[in-house]
Amino acid sequence: MPEAPTAEPLDDLTGAAGPARDGPLVAVLGATGYIGGRLVPRLLADGRRVRVVVRSPEKVVGRPWAGRVETRVGDVLEPDSLHGVFNGVDVVVHLVHGMTDGDDFERTEAEAARAVRDAAADAGVDQIVYLGGLGSGKLSAHLRSRQHVGEVFSDGPVPVTELRAGVIIGSGSASFEMLRGLVERLPAMVTPRWAFDTRVQPSAIVDVISDLAGVIGNEAAYGEVLDVGGPDVMTYRQLMGRFSRMAGLRDRLVIKVPVLTPSLSSHWVNLVTPIPRSLARALIDSLTVDVLVRKEHSIDRLLPRRRLGVDEALCDALEEVRDQEPESWWTDAGLASNPAQPWSYDPDWAGPTLYEDERAATTTARPADVYDVLERLGGRTGWLSPKWLWNIRGLADKLVGGVGSSRGRRHASRLRVGDAVDFWRVEQADPPHALRLRAEMKMPGRAWLEWSIDEADEDSDAGEPGETIVRQRAIYHPAGAWGRLYWWAVWPFHFLIFPRIMRRVLEQAERPRVSDYSVR
Repeated sequence: MPEAPTAEPLDDLTGAAGPARDGPLVAVLGATGYIGGRLVPRLLADGRRVRVVVRSPEKVVGRPWAGRVETRVGDVLEPDSLHGVFNGVDVVVHLVHGMTDGDDFERTEAEAARAVRDAAADAGVDQIVYLGGLGSGKLSAHLRSRQHVGEVFSDGPVPVTELRAGVIIGSGSASFEMLRGLVERLPAMVTPRWAFDTRVQPSAIVDVISDLAGVIGNEAAYGEVLDVGGPDVMTYRQLMGRFSRMAGLRDRLVIKVPVLTPSLSSHWVNLVTPIPRSLARALIDSLTVDVLVRKEHSIDRLLPRRRLGVDEALCDALEEVRDQEPESWWTDAGLASNPAQPWSYDPDWAGPTLYEDERAATTTARPADVYDVLERLGGRTGWLSPKWLWNIRGLADKLVGGVGSSRGRRHASRLRVGDAVDFWRVEQADPPHALRLRAEMKMPGRAWLEWSIDEADEDSDAGEPGETIVRQRAIYHPAGAWGRLYWWAVWPFHFLIFPRIMRRVLEQAERPRVSDYSVR
């Protein structure tokens, strides 16, 4: 057995200032997971002190809240490593789950729960909060294990509050990403009976986080098993239809077949979506039985409020496609106000599908000279790449009712946010560092073309001090299967366009320039 890691505060590793030393202390296990990663900033925003317990402290370093929490190293599968990690803690929140295919995951989850339960009791913790799985009757192995973990916690002396949730809607949620993957990628599909027959009661992630925060330290919740669900009850097939409408896609043709077992279904889901097979199997197993809130156990008894319906929850989860700048998909979202949005440390299979053509180069030209060339693109200047390709694309756009490429531009050499440039619209203009254009031509999806310009320094990986680093990125978010076909259909032409744009921009930026203003 490996030596148990010693408890060590993250503050000692990062040099960051620790949290305030007053008020109740909440220990979160699973803080780097989907739910935990969104719960921790909520607790901090509520003014709570937070201690996170992790196996690998390096996973916490770099999180926007890392300097505001205490961190202890501990492994729920190594009981000795939990000795002392809950000292001084008032509430333990257990968000650790195993989503695997192994035969022993039920035993492993129960052993982990016993280790946490006993360590919490030894430390004199007031409450354990546990997020389990919703469902009753003949349960899948994973749901059965979730509920057994709740029973293990209840066997100890520390009061337990168990929340049971089913399908959670929010970008990054495994349930939502499976839904997104199926509907966006397949205009038609075959599904087993469970998609048509079993019913689900989805919860918005914002409501799940609020419920967890609401029961922490709430003595009225001690000893309670509380079912969490939104106001809408539907089949998974109906949920697919809701997603299609909210995402602006045509309703999918779904054919019911009797022969797809959960195992075969998981292989199929793994094939057409980014969800790993082991996770897909656990999700599908849980969808073979009704997962509905029991009214007598509803959390609304304790925390009554209006909960988001399915359409509102889907709208929140899809908001990054509609209203957010694309930058939010690949940089840290920080303490985001809406947990339904994607965060940079979500699993790599989570979030909307994005196709990118990214290029980087260095130049001796100043950032202002590079930006000046970019600012003149379009209109009479053109796009510094084969004109006939742009003319064909503009004509095709006109033929399908688009704006075409003949709009030109407001000013020959200056751009501001909101300006039209041929069939682009300026979405960001930050001279001399960044320019982003959003495509307005007709296409099955949304597209951007952006440049970032930075001066290289001693710490730069891409350039030497005194040089300028230019990054060019074409980004495409496809809508449905046609969107993906569109990307691959035009992909060969990218090699004729984007490298040439980058090369010509740098060439022109490095030339001696004549002032736009004559001396009188």
